[in-house]
Amino acid sequence: MKAIVVVKSGEAAIVEKVEPELRPNYVKVKVRAVALNPKAEADRTTPLPADWKHIDLFARGGETVGCDFSGIVTKIGCSVTSDVKVGDAIYGLVHGSKIGCRDTGAFAEYAVVKDGLFAKIPPNQTFEDAATWGSATVTNILGLWQKLDLPTPSQPSKEKFPLLVYGGSSAMGMVAIQLAKLAGLYVVTTASKRNFELLKREYGVDAVFDYNDPDCAALIRQETGDNLRYVFDCISNDSSARISAESLAPSATATGTLHYCKLLPVDSFPRSDVEQSVVLGYTAFGEAFEFFGRQRQPVPADYAICTRYWPLMTSLIADGRLKASRFEVREGGLDGIFEGLQVLREGKNSAMKLVYRISR
Repeated sequence: MKAIVVVKSGEAAIVEKVEPELRPNYVKVKVRAVALNPKAEADRTTPLPADWKHIDLFARGGETVGCDFSGIVTKIGCSVTSDVKVGDAIYGLVHGSKIGCRDTGAFAEYAVVKDGLFAKIPPNQTFEDAATWGSATVTNILGLWQKLDLPTPSQPSKEKFPLLVYGGSSAMGMVAIQLAKLAGLYVVTTASKRNFELLKREYGVDAVFDYNDPDCAALIRQETGDNLRYVFDCISNDSSARISAESLAPSATATGTLHYCKLLPVDSFPRSDVEQSVVLGYTAFGEAFEFFGRQRQPVPADYAICTRYWPLMTSLIADGRLKASRFEVREGGLDGIFEGLQVLREGKNSAMKLVYRISR
């Protein structure tokens, strides 16, 4: 098969390689479409979630790139328990650019996917729609329902308390807003002014504020009545951390524990009275992996919660209650992906995922 493989740090190319080996608890798919994961800015200091950063920052060579996919099942491992058969159309997530492993990665003609981290594509979704859901599904499950322990759409909150989704026009933010609204929360967010109406009209956010406004945090505190206890930071840099800290309730003792969940490590968070957590999506696979020279141990609980809630996410999509983040389909197949990666490197995308068809 053909695949986009890291040749050396900072360089990837299309190469011909043997199809990935099918393990007992995996399925093999013929890839139909893939989505590129953007970062809201061309920030080279943090590695996630952008696929181009895997190439440029920490992959060593030999790894297949790409995480989000949709495709057709061609083979099923002997230990797979999911209700799936050969010929089914599925979407899901793979561990792209996994160091020391040449059999994972979505930017290829064939991919292998772990049981529980995929689902059948609902009838109301195209292959291109479905390709955008993998990372968003895992990240929001881990962030909203595990790290922050917030209510789910299946068990909505009886109290309409506020949540700040920082970076509402990001791919993760758009999904987080909808899930929080379906769970009965009062959702405020930040974005650039050009995306205000999009977030209100399409994704139902209750209030949106300009992160460039010097009074952004003060306005959020006013909107939430100084009672904001939860922040889901989908941007995760020093500026978002500062605004998030200033937006939270002024006293943890008066309102209960304050929680700040980020998608990336942040160098400094200017409050010591806030409980912090970080989502590292690779833990969803429940397997060991290397990350920036550090060996990470398996986290079975992360795999368990993702497999538990993936069917809920799929049902919300199928019912039309959950809309995908905005995306643009571009031509060129595997070759075209290199153009998309460069667009993301240069930070030229906004409120949009890039999707490429790999086969028909």
